[in-house]
Amino acid sequence: MKNSFKFLMLLAFCGLLFASCEKDDNEVPQSIEVNNFIWKGLNLYYLWQADVPNLSDYRFADQQDLNGFLYGNPDPVNFFQSLLYKPAPQFPAGEAVDRFSVIFSNYNDLEGILSGTTKNNGVDLALYFKDDSEFEIVGVVRYILPNSDASNKDIHRGDLIYGINGDQLNLDNYRDLLAADTYTVNFANYDGGNFTPNGESVSLTKTVLSENPVYLTSVINEGSHKIGYLMYNGFYPNYEAQLNEAFGQLKAQGITELVLDLRYNGGGSILTASRLASMVTGQFNGQVFAKEQWNAKVEAYYQANDPGTLYNLFTDKISDNVTINSLNLSKVYVLTTRATASASELVINGLEPYIDVIQIGDKTIGKNVGSITLYDSPSFSKAGASANHRFAMQPLVLKIVNKDGFGDYINGLEPDNLLQENIQNLGILGNANEPLLDAAITRIVGGGRMPQNPQKTQRPIRDSRLIQQVKTGMYLDELPKGFSNIK
Repeated sequence: MKNSFKFLMLLAFCGLLFASCEKDDNEVPQSIEVNNFIWKGLNLYYLWQADVPNLSDYRFADQQDLNGFLYGNPDPVNFFQSLLYKPAPQFPAGEAVDRFSVIFSNYNDLEGILSGTTKNNGVDLALYFKDDSEFEIVGVVRYILPNSDASNKDIHRGDLIYGINGDQLNLDNYRDLLAADTYTVNFANYDGGNFTPNGESVSLTKTVLSENPVYLTSVINEGSHKIGYLMYNGFYPNYEAQLNEAFGQLKAQGITELVLDLRYNGGGSILTASRLASMVTGQFNGQVFAKEQWNAKVEAYYQANDPGTLYNLFTDKISDNVTINSLNLSKVYVLTTRATASASELVINGLEPYIDVIQIGDKTIGKNVGSITLYDSPSFSKAGASANHRFAMQPLVLKIVNKDGFGDYINGLEPDNLLQENIQNLGILGNANEPLLDAAITRIVGGGRMPQNPQKTQRPIRDSRLIQQVKTGMYLDELPKGFSNIK
């Protein structure tokens, strides 16, 4: 596989990178084992390694010297943060560079999030400031996951949540309140100017839930147009078969246009993104979908030894060599919001040089960088991971650009038609009258002036996916196993 070859070659020359740190004594005491893993993983892979003085290849004379530095930073999470380049928690908006690198004390939690399996009550929320406040918050239900606790309760898209367990949501408490396994949500009404508690409530309980990201698929007939609609909420590799099946159904029904709804899709696998793009098209098999740009030393190695490994190509197969159901379209309509991120933006940007991509909705998040999962093992793969702890990290390791080299959209991708979701009129997802889908249909059939609301300023400040840290992630798939020790 492409990724296996990539990391096998890279790890083959890792010894050269650490030679300066291993003159006499390579022993790493268990008390600093986690920090040693963090430093060496970031020193090798981190995208901005050259910009962090403490990650320099020449920062420490040997392992003993490095050990002394590691002892001075006893908390692994704080140590990880200290090695990031202008991380978001420490820099204001507009100045932060690394907004997405994360570390987990239990890699089982990280693996679950990346695969779409989390402890979840089934309510997907967007959070807004209440009234004119910049402190109090109200939650808006965007959708409910099937087979969840919420799917059996009286809670629906568009419901407004004023508080949790009777406490008003605010900037200081919303994370803790929403993190509980069981809580009661308190509902409110909105009259266009004020949020008012209405006395209604629902108790919700989280269970381990796997989310099929293929949320809705349908065909809408408008005159001579057969418009396929697909709402896709996460690039999870283990659901590629379901995604391919959905495209097969649309293809079998002879759709003439496709509306791809990525409004709540925070991203996921780069490989799955290339396969989705190949399902939309099909006529570009083997051509460049996207190109990876790594830190200087990794980039130099790839360029010298195998430049092709930096490219992600359009394909005609998913996993297990299953043929992709391609639509061979020359135009696609994509619905976006401020929750659309990473692999979703990659699909838009990667398709732009090849077909017409009509973006309708709001500006996207602006995540043009990707990560990998690193474990504390000689190869940084899960195989052989330390039995002393379960720390794993998901650092940013690459920037990704399209065929033409464009990838500078850290401020988000601007829509062709600006239409923000209105919490007073969210509509029913998949219904032809839902505002964003209706706008796409209007553009397809040429039925008059496109609706826009460029003066509307109320935008969500946070969504429940962001609370789970890597829900806005774009990542390379799992590292291969069986590497030799780094010496």
